[in-house]
Amino acid sequence: MNTNLQSNPVSSQLFTSIDMGTNSFKLLIVHADPSGRSFVPVERLKEPVVLSRESPTLISSQSQVRALDSLQKFKSMILSHNVSGERVRCVATEALRQAENQKQFVETVFEDLGLHVDVLSGEEEARLVYLGVLQFLPVFEKSVLCIDIGGGSTEFVVGKRGDVKLAVSLKLGHVNLTQMFMKNGIGLTEMRDHIRHAIDESRLADKLKESDGFEVVVGSSGTIRAIENAVFSGYEADLCQFNLEGYKRDWKFGRRELSSVVAKLCSEGDEEKIRREGFFNRRSEFIVAGAVLLEEIFKDLGIEEMEVSEYALAEGVIADSLAKAFDGLYDLNANARWRSVMRLATRLNGKKRMNHAIHCANIAKEIFVGLRKCNDFNVMLDDKDLEYLEAACFLHNIGIITGKKGYHKQSYHIIKVFSVYY
Repeated sequence: MNTNLQSNPVSSQLFTSIDMGTNSFKLLIVHADPSGRSFVPVERLKEPVVLSRESPTLISSQSQVRALDSLQKFKSMILSHNVSGERVRCVATEALRQAENQKQFVETVFEDLGLHVDVLSGEEEARLVYLGVLQFLPVFEKSVLCIDIGGGSTEFVVGKRGDVKLAVSLKLGHVNLTQMFMKNGIGLTEMRDHIRHAIDESRLADKLKESDGFEVVVGSSGTIRAIENAVFSGYEADLCQFNLEGYKRDWKFGRRELSSVVAKLCSEGDEEKIRREGFFNRRSEFIVAGAVLLEEIFKDLGIEEMEVSEYALAEGVIADSLAKAFDGLYDLNANARWRSVMRLATRLNGKKRMNHAIHCANIAKEIFVGLRKCNDFNVMLDDKDLEYLEAACFLHNIGIITGKKGYHKQSYHIIKVFSVYY
C-alpha cells in the first residue's frame, strides 16, 4: 500500500477490505477488538461496477473509468477514518483473473490511487469466502459446503473447524451467463446445458464425495440472498408483501421453493419483466441467470436446503487480515456470543438502523471508557460490561421490524427467542 493513503494519524484498530467483484465493488471498514478476537463493521459502501460489461476478457477503458471513480470514493472514505495503509487489503476476483490487460489495470490502480490489488486465485477466493461465513454462522464444528455465486465465477468450498478440505472455482457467474445466453437471444435450455456440462466436467460431485461430503450447505452471495428474499416475500405467488412476523424468518430455503421462484422468473412477457425490475432493482439484469445457475447446482449436487450468510468474501478478507496482524492468535470460532449479536443485528436492523446502532455504540463506548478512568466513579467496569453495553446498542431497536408501537418489548421478545429462530 502506498503511503499516500496515510495523511492523518492512523487508528490501530481499524481494518479495511475492498472486494473488486465482477458485478460490483464493495468497501468494508471494521473496528477490531484489541485482542483481535472479534470485529464490528464501521462502514460499508457498494458501487455498481460491471468490469466485464464491454468484454469478458478485457477491462475496457469505460470499465476502468468506472472502477477508478469507485476506488477513489473508497480511498476518500478510508482516509476519513484514518485507517493505516498496512491494514487495507484490496482483492480482485474472476473478471481480473481473466482480463488480458490485468497487469496494466493493476499498475494503473497503484499509480493513481496507491492501492495494491491482490488478484485472488479461484481456490483462495473460495477459502476466504469460507472464513467469512465462519464469522456469521455457528458452523465451525460442522462440515459445511459454502457456495458463492459471483458475476464471473462460482466458488465451492468444503471446510470444517476452519480447515479447507476442498476448494473449487467454476467459470459460471450470473454476469457471464447473462452475456453469453440471455443477451444473445440463446434460450434457457442451452444455458442449462452449458451449466450442467461445466459442473460435470469439473467432477465436482465426485470430489465432494471423495472429501467425505458435507453436513450443511451455506450460500453467501448477493444473488443467493436476493433469492432467499424472494422466497420469503412470496415472489412466486405474486404476494411480495412484508411479513410482520419477519423476525421468525428462517433465512434458508429448499429445492422446491427455489424451483418455484425460478419458474416465475423465467416467465415471459413485459409484465413479469416490469415486476422483476421492481423487486430486484439493479440485480434484475442478472437474477434470471443467477437463479437458474443455483437451481442446476442444487440438482447436480443433490442439495435439498441452503442456509444464507450475510458475510462472505469481504469479511473473510478481514478475518484473514486479523489472523496475520495478531500473529495467528485470531480464533475463527472465538466469542460465539458476540457473533450471534452481530448476526441478529445485521439481519434485522437494515442499513440505516445499523449505521445508527454503530454510532450509538461508539458514543456509549467513549462514555464507558471515560467512566472507567474517572476516580470518583466507584463501580468496577470490565470488558464483559463493555460487551453487554455494545450488544444493547446494536439490538435495542430490532423490534421496529414489527412496527413502532411497543417496539422495545418486541426487541426483548426477539432476543429471547433468538436461539429458536436463528
